[in-house]
Formats: sequence, C-alpha cells, structure tokens
Amino acid sequence: MNGKATDTIRVKLVRSVIGTKKSHRATALGLGLKRVNQVTELSRTPEVLGMIKKIDYLVEVLT
Repeated sequence: MNGKATDTIRVKLVRSVIGTKKSHRATALGLGLKRVNQVTELSRTPEVLGMIKKIDYLVEVLT
C-alpha cells in the first residue's frame, strides 16, 4: 500500500435501500451512498471491505 491505485476501491449503489434493514441503510449511508447509481471512491481498509460485504446485494464494486 505505497500510494498505488489499489489503495482505493470504487463502490456503486445498484439497488434501492427502500425495504432493507435499518442497519443496512445506515451502512450504505456510511459508505457515502445516498442515491441509486451513485459511485464513491473509498480507501481499501478492513472496515470498508466489511461494510461492502454486509450490503453486497445492494452494491457493485467497480475496478
């Protein structure tokens, strides 16, 4: 992790959070995802990867 492009990860919200658990909505918001098709670029940390895994049915990881 020496400042390479692999230090970040792009995440896109592909499904609406309407009808999901409150904690899953909060997780999406914690990742900075408020609207469908919104993309955020985040640092690749264990915390972020765990959040993505929790709501993997709502998001898509872009390369």
